[in-house]
Amino acid sequence: MATIRFEGVSRRFTASPSSLRPADMGRNFDDENDASGAVAALDNVHLTIPNGQTMAIVGPSGCGKSTLLRVAAGLDGEYTGNLYFDDRPMQDVPAKDRHIGMVFQNYALYPHFEGQGNLSFFFRVRKIADAEAEERIRITSEIMGIGFKQLLGRKPGTLSGGQQQRLAIGRAIVRNPQLFLFDEPLSNLDAKLRTQTRIEIKRLLRRFAITALYVTHDQTEAITLGDQIAVMRGGRVEQVGAFQELMEQPANLFVAGFLGSPPMNLLPGVVENDALHVAGEAWPLPDALQSQVQNGQQITVGIRPDAARLVVEDEDDAAGWRLHGVAEVVEPDFANRTQLVYLRTADGHSFAARSDLNVAVYGGQPVETVLPLEQIYFFDTLSEKRIVEA
Repeated sequence: MATIRFEGVSRRFTASPSSLRPADMGRNFDDENDASGAVAALDNVHLTIPNGQTMAIVGPSGCGKSTLLRVAAGLDGEYTGNLYFDDRPMQDVPAKDRHIGMVFQNYALYPHFEGQGNLSFFFRVRKIADAEAEERIRITSEIMGIGFKQLLGRKPGTLSGGQQQRLAIGRAIVRNPQLFLFDEPLSNLDAKLRTQTRIEIKRLLRRFAITALYVTHDQTEAITLGDQIAVMRGGRVEQVGAFQELMEQPANLFVAGFLGSPPMNLLPGVVENDALHVAGEAWPLPDALQSQVQNGQQITVGIRPDAARLVVEDEDDAAGWRLHGVAEVVEPDFANRTQLVYLRTADGHSFAARSDLNVAVYGGQPVETVLPLEQIYFFDTLSEKRIVEA
């Protein structure tokens, strides 16, 4: 186990756009090419994964998540900056000597080996005694739980997707790694298997407290498995923290609009005459905000759908700003006895608000929502940074 540190790590590709995989490209070529034609996949990344913790990496496709894993694994050494395992620099350490256990999206099992052969291959390559290999496989089988031993006598082609991924995870564990790397390991599984395998991975990570990097597009996986979550965009780490912290204290517009299901409502506006003009409404500026903005400044207002509520007759005196629109889609949530109403504002922006399931709402109906002031976030539209009220 080790503490992993990325210090100012950058990775640029100089090949033509047609020869690069989307996962290797951090940004659009038209926007991010420098004078030499290089493209940033990682851009001055500073990130620390404490010993024994799991860092979940989320972000849109092509933001550099998989490139970060390749650098950590030693599969990509053409980077600048420094990578440390504890205090040991990794620049010149080959992948085979990094004690990595890696689990891929496509399982990456040897198809001509049975499960036993897939687990023992590492020991055969390193010329480790068969007795030691057998003992490690036995221990791993016990760790992986019921039904795993039955997979050892079968070839990958005869296994289901979930069974193959279990075998791939077992192959990573048998190496006794100091760092786990997961590259979207559950994305090929159906919903039920994804849930079962996610629980199994969480159990293993807790049992061994092995430092882990977990790349995923699924925020549920990130919340369940990550001690902390790093949000990436365009090769940069935008913010790191626990999920609740990222939800309640987003650093910028991107983090606010990326996390959450559905994500935060974001409405552009402008400050004029000590009022904030948004979506056809004119709202008075809060006192604490007046000293931090100026007339003509473009401000984006954000609020979570769960905080914005439809106004009904007995809530006419509810405190907060009011927003008017027309209901377009109603999405019921029977488990929580609520519904999510998507409406269109006067200036054409989409907005989501939560209401009780028994409130009758239909498409095309004019609706009014209340936005509690204590639940509203303000962002400078140009810099995208959050304006923190006094």
